[in-house]
Amino acid sequence: MQRTLFRCLKIGLFSSSFVLGYLPPTTYVHASSRSKTPALSTASKSVENKNTKQSSGILFDEFVDFLQQKQNEIIGEIESIENGSKFSRDGWGIFAQEDGCIDTSLKSGGITRVIQGGGIIEKGACSLTVIKEGVLSADRAATIRARQSEDVVVAGDVYSAAALSLVFHTRSPLVPTFRSDVRIFMVRTGQGKFLAWFGGGADLTPYYLFENDIRAFHNMYRDLCQELLPNHAEFTYETMKKDCDDYFYLPARNEHRGTGGIFFDDMMASETTLAFVKGVADTWMPSWLPIVKARGQEKYSEQQKQWQLLRRGRYLEFNLLYDRGVKFGLANSNPRVEGVMSRGKVDRSFKESQGVGVVR
Repeated sequence: MQRTLFRCLKIGLFSSSFVLGYLPPTTYVHASSRSKTPALSTASKSVENKNTKQSSGILFDEFVDFLQQKQNEIIGEIESIENGSKFSRDGWGIFAQEDGCIDTSLKSGGITRVIQGGGIIEKGACSLTVIKEGVLSADRAATIRARQSEDVVVAGDVYSAAALSLVFHTRSPLVPTFRSDVRIFMVRTGQGKFLAWFGGGADLTPYYLFENDIRAFHNMYRDLCQELLPNHAEFTYETMKKDCDDYFYLPARNEHRGTGGIFFDDMMASETTLAFVKGVADTWMPSWLPIVKARGQEKYSEQQKQWQLLRRGRYLEFNLLYDRGVKFGLANSNPRVEGVMSRGKVDRSFKESQGVGVVR
């Protein structure tokens, strides 16, 4: 049976002083407790048996091709259920041309696709970013050394990165917000060594809890982990679930942002982990769309809608205060703020007061 957050509908008025009433995310699945994932050894974090320019580049390019295909696939799936609402396109760099042709004179670029005012998705974005031959700043090199114990990484080293991220804020408060991403980060050190890592995950932020929906969502990622990473010592479903619970947490409010999913970072790039990361992206729509179909047509009250909008404020708080991706994107000397916030080409007639002005 549906349970409200802190049974707020019995109160009749909504206030920002209400603390999120989700049970701890570990309520929905059994997850072992552990401390933060220990840093991988220098040897294990380099591309597994692939420490040459050619092999590292092949893996990176294969992943970029996959991300482009996955972005188009997801957009096609969403537009097919939206009864007319379409994604806008904001391309830059190598993807700036509207006809989809690649500008080979450039090395980096991205495509931000935004949808708004849909019957299912009130506002959402599916964004691709590809950076090639960037140069690490001193701060970013220090961050890598601190997080990954890589003393060989220094300012001036060359890096490449690629990511596909999406967030869908739903019109119905009975359908949870869905966020996910997969990414790769590769560094070529001054000594000619290549180091590469994957990151990503998927998680739900429901406004009203239907426990069967949450369990089914978690079970899909649990099964994926057990199938594609059955013997991995450090990246298991339990550890990645706990990292998700820990990461999407607002310490100032002592609240979890949602009911979690999986979250992973600093995962050694190899053929095995590449297959797993692709599997994560392939699971996004199958894990979320059944909830959309089950709840999207159910009636809801104005009070329920107002509660949803209030909770989106918490979502925004996390992004601006704690999210590493936002901080990374805004750290450049001339950041593309609209792209980082996933707003794309915004229809100015769309009411920002609906609580979805920032959709990251």
